[in-house]
Amino acid sequence: MTKILHRNLRGTLPFAASAKGLRITDREGREYIDACGGAAVSCLGHGHPEVLAAMHAQIDRVAYAHTSFFTTEVAEELADTLIADAPSGMSHVYLVSGGSEAMEAALKMARQYFVETGQPERSVFIGRRQSYHGNTLGALAVGGNEWRRRQFAPILIDVARVSPCYEYRDRRQDESAEAYSERLAAELEAKIAEVGPGRVIAFVAETVVGATAGAVPPTPGYFRRVREICDRHGILLVADEVMCGMGRTGTLHAIEQEGVVPDLMAIAKGLGGGYQPIGAVLVQGRIIEAFRSGSGLFQHGHTYIGHPVAAAAALAVQKIIKRDRLLEAVRKSGAHFERSLRDSLGAHPHVGDIRGRGLFRGVELVEDRATKRPFDPSHRVNAKVKAAAMERGLMVYPMGGTIDGVRGDHVLLAPPFIASEADLDEIVGRLAGAIETGTAALRRAA
Repeated sequence: MTKILHRNLRGTLPFAASAKGLRITDREGREYIDACGGAAVSCLGHGHPEVLAAMHAQIDRVAYAHTSFFTTEVAEELADTLIADAPSGMSHVYLVSGGSEAMEAALKMARQYFVETGQPERSVFIGRRQSYHGNTLGALAVGGNEWRRRQFAPILIDVARVSPCYEYRDRRQDESAEAYSERLAAELEAKIAEVGPGRVIAFVAETVVGATAGAVPPTPGYFRRVREICDRHGILLVADEVMCGMGRTGTLHAIEQEGVVPDLMAIAKGLGGGYQPIGAVLVQGRIIEAFRSGSGLFQHGHTYIGHPVAAAAALAVQKIIKRDRLLEAVRKSGAHFERSLRDSLGAHPHVGDIRGRGLFRGVELVEDRATKRPFDPSHRVNAKVKAAAMERGLMVYPMGGTIDGVRGDHVLLAPPFIASEADLDEIVGRLAGAIETGTAALRRAA
């Protein structure tokens, strides 16, 4: 009997025994294709020899040094690398141990910025429904994943909320994509007016929505209008790229494709590729200057921030992505992946939408394609598809509650950047079989 408090106390998990490239092998010798990177983490796949060598070398030099006493060369080099490739105006990096920590730090930075600049009355964040920003209390509060936050709601801060940018479900038939973006912008303007422009700290959004809704990209012009509105009211824009960033959508930062620059940006997952726990916040220079000319410190910290071995792993991952031109590979293979998904699943009676960018793709499952009617949540279709995929030796990331936290099912796909077209076709083939198995009994019952 395990002594680990696993996420699910009513099931058992296979033991991961080894991993190489796209595949994980369990203790019984069975192989699984990692088509979701765990949780969009394993951008280089498993067991990359150069990353492992960099970690070993760093362990021999300095395995740990607390950041209240020392900095390290490897952390400084990682920060230099990240800022060199960051959106315009980003001047500093705050290194943490994961995505939730990165978002928590970003929220605190945003609040402290207004305290330092003499605007302490700014105390409200605006988030979006059907979003996810992490499981720490601040990040959970700002997020809109109702299943995750429901039982903890009494201990979460109050957050104003607006609609997600969810074209498949919410754009009207008589409305262009651009008009839909404008309607969402008007809703944000109205929410700011309702809260009071002088009380809002920041608007917080995933550039491409990840786990909660399944790789939902923004519509044309959406983030440009958001940026304009935030600027007009002196509100910060916090971009959550924990899951969609660091090359996953074909550019290093997904927000590059929107033509705007955020004030704070959280990154993680693909930053270190899963080789060590690491995340970061990229910070605009004017925020740093406010801290420097005010209190002179950022009032926050964790024991393992800037961990040297984690920094070494992330630095190696980023160097390999650049050297091997993997962003270009993601764009090329991502286009192939989309074609393969559409060819195989585009006409499936229970596939309502195929969406995403690069190697970040979502498949929304529906009971009826014509009406977009979701399956009854009691059927737990997403869990059935996951189980069927595992039986086929395929790891995917399904979720329920896609529409409103209760209804809707989707499957998220985030294979490593090193996946070949043959690998991607095999993933699609196995997924198609899993979806057929997971929905067949329900179709017969109907």
